[in-house]
Amino acid sequence: MHELGIMFNVVKNVENFAKKNGITVIDTLVLQIGELSSVIPRYAKVCYPAAVEGTMLENTKLEIEILPGNCICNNCSRVFNYLEYKGICPGCESEDWELLGGREFNIKEIIAC
Repeated sequence: MHELGIMFNVVKNVENFAKKNGITVIDTLVLQIGELSSVIPRYAKVCYPAAVEGTMLENTKLEIEILPGNCICNNCSRVFNYLEYKGICPGCESEDWELLGGREFNIKEIIAC
């Protein structure tokens, strides 16, 4: 489970940002995780308490937003969800598409008290 290492890295980055910006208390941390990302959101959420233990984020809430894995068909220009349609355009049944999003892993927001 690589999510624990990722969450330790997120905590370190958020702490560095907070120190540089004079933030002493953080209420909520919001992450965006693409549904095609290698990070599994529920595992990230489970690992979060271990990653924040003993840090300035120990009492923060974690919110995770799931970003869809959308594609655009190169034949008919239809936008569709890769997982829902298994990589096949529902408009023309083409497998020739470009990925628009869904592999992201972002720290979206740090909400200070």
